[in-house]
Amino acid sequence: MGLASFIRSKLISTESDNQIDRIEKPIGTLGYDPWGFNSDVVKLGMGITRHVYEKYFRVESSGIDNIPAEGPVLIIANHSGQLPLDGILIGYALANRKVKPRLPRAMIERFFPTVPWLGNMLNEVGAVLGDPVNCAKMLENDEAIIVFPEGVRGSGKLYKDRYQLQRFGNGFMHLAMKYNAPIVPVGVVGCEETIPAIANIKPLAKALGVPYAPVALPFILPAKVHLNFGEPMYFDSTEIPEEQVSERVEAVKSEINRLIDKGLTERKRLF
Repeated sequence: MGLASFIRSKLISTESDNQIDRIEKPIGTLGYDPWGFNSDVVKLGMGITRHVYEKYFRVESSGIDNIPAEGPVLIIANHSGQLPLDGILIGYALANRKVKPRLPRAMIERFFPTVPWLGNMLNEVGAVLGDPVNCAKMLENDEAIIVFPEGVRGSGKLYKDRYQLQRFGNGFMHLAMKYNAPIVPVGVVGCEETIPAIANIKPLAKALGVPYAPVALPFILPAKVHLNFGEPMYFDSTEIPEEQVSERVEAVKSEINRLIDKGLTERKRLF
C-alpha cells in the first residue's frame, strides 16, 4: 500500500465514503465541476474535519434539518475567528446529516484565492470566490450556499467586539429574491474564542496585502462550538425600493442575533 492510500484509509472511513457518494454532485469526466469541486478531495477533507468537529470543537448542532433537502438555498451566518472555521463546521454538519445530506458551497473572500495552493484546495472542497455572478450561477444550479454577509468585518473583529454583528451587505437578499431561494439563518457560538484577537495592525496588513493582521495567539484554541440553524425565511421577488430590501436584511440579521443569544444561553463553558 502506498503512502497516499495508507493516509486515505486512516482518514476516510467507509461510512464517510458512502455518505459523500450518497450526495449527487454533477462533475465532469476529470472529476471536477466548473468551480473546481472534487469529490475525492472532499472525502479527505471530511475525514480530517470529522475529528476536528467531534473531538476538538465538540460541536453541538441544532436545527440542521431546517435546510431544505433540494433546490437553491442561502445559508446566512455570523462570521468570526480570523479563519473560516465557521464555514467548515457548517459545511460538515450539513454534509453529515443523516437524512438528505447536502454538500454546500461557501462564498470566500477575494484574498484566499490569491494564496498559492490554498486557493485551489478551497475550490476543491466546495469554496468559491464570493462574487455575485458565481453565487447567481450556483443558485441557478440549485446549490446550497453558505454566505457571511459581514465579510472581513466579521472574521477580523477583535475579541472585545465578540458576538456583535457587523454591517450586512444587501447582495445576498437581492439574490434570494431573484432566484426564489429561501434563507436559513445560522447563529454560530464558539468560533469567536478560537483565535481571539486583541488588536489589528493595519499598516502591516496593508504592507502584506491582507485584510487584517491580528495580534493573537499563534494557535487555535479548542472552544466548544454551538451551531443553531433557524427556520427558512422566504422573501418574494416583488420589485421594492432599496430601503425595503435593507429592512429584509435587518430581519435576517435580527434572527441571527436571536440564534446567537440562544447559543450563548446553551453554552455552559468556553472550552
